[in-house]
Formats: sequence, structure tokens, C-alpha cells
Amino acid sequence: MNKKKIGLIALILGAIIALVFYFGYNSFVKLDVEVNKKWSEVQNAYQRRTDLIPNLVNVVKGSTDYEKSVLAQVAEARAKTGQVTTSGINYDAFQQQEAAQGNLTNNLNKVIAVVEKYPDLQSTNQFKTLQTQLEGTERRIKIARKDFNSAVMDYNNKARSFPWNMVGNVLGFKPKDGFTADAGAQNAPEVKFNK
Repeated sequence: MNKKKIGLIALILGAIIALVFYFGYNSFVKLDVEVNKKWSEVQNAYQRRTDLIPNLVNVVKGSTDYEKSVLAQVAEARAKTGQVTTSGINYDAFQQQEAAQGNLTNNLNKVIAVVEKYPDLQSTNQFKTLQTQLEGTERRIKIARKDFNSAVMDYNNKARSFPWNMVGNVLGFKPKDGFTADAGAQNAPEVKFNK
């Protein structure tokens, strides 16, 4: 082959590689932004739960005189969820956030056990409103986590598929982790109120 043909082939291959990297980079950025957006929605749902807790604690506190330790544990668990901050997705903070949220849910279940001792409290309008809001928030968290996992799956499919896995590795787009159930989570109690 002569030098012109070799040069033309090299130019065509270079153009193809440049296009693959161009489109690969842009699609990775789009998927990464979607994962971060879905994570923000999870954080938003967590914040809603955290904001509802003081109201719930105050309603329960106003109707109960001797369950102070349970309410203190809930307040402490809520404070710990506020200490974990995430900007973007830092997977160490991600794990800490999940642990703090799990602790918060366990302590909310203790409040529910307290509430069950006070049927008059369960019938107040303020408590019923908080109950409805908390149930809705738990559904929002579940949906936000599902959407986050779906976005992570789309991203990971791209990051692991040929030729995008080579592009991703070169450009620093590594597979991401989504939510996974803790060991024994299938037996964990849900936050729910007896009606």
C-alpha cells in the first residue's frame, strides 16, 4: 500500500475513534446526571421524613408522660441523619446515609409501639394527618430508591457494554452501586400504624 492509502485509513480510523469517544462521553455524562438527579430525589424524600419527625414526636410527647427515652432515641436518630451529608454520590456517605436512615426507621417503629398504648392519641386529627404524611413519605422513599436503582442500572449497562466499557474506563466512568437490601431486611418491620 502506498502512503496515501495508509494515511487515509489512519484518518478514517482516527475519525471513527473520535466519534465513539465523543458520543460515548456525552451519553455517559447524560446517564451520570440522571443517576445524580435520582439520588437527589432520594435525598429529598429522606429530608421530608426527617422534617416530619419533630411534629410526630411533639404530638406523641404531648399525649404521653413517661415514654421520654423512646422519644429521645428518635430525636438522636434524626440528628444523626442530618450529620451525613452528600453532594453528588459519594458511596461512603451513601452507605452511612443508609445506615442512619435504617436506624431512624427502627426508632420510628418504637414510637409506633408507644402510640399503640394510647388509643386516644391515634384518634386525634393531628396524629392522623401525620400518620398519612409519614405513610406517603415512606412510599416516596421506596419509589425514589427504585428510580435511583433503575438509573444506576441504565448507567451500568452502558459502562459494562462493548465498546462503551473501554471508553468509560479511559474517561473515568466506572460502574456505580445502587441500593441493596441489608442481610435480613426481608424480615425488617415497616413503619405503619394500627388503625
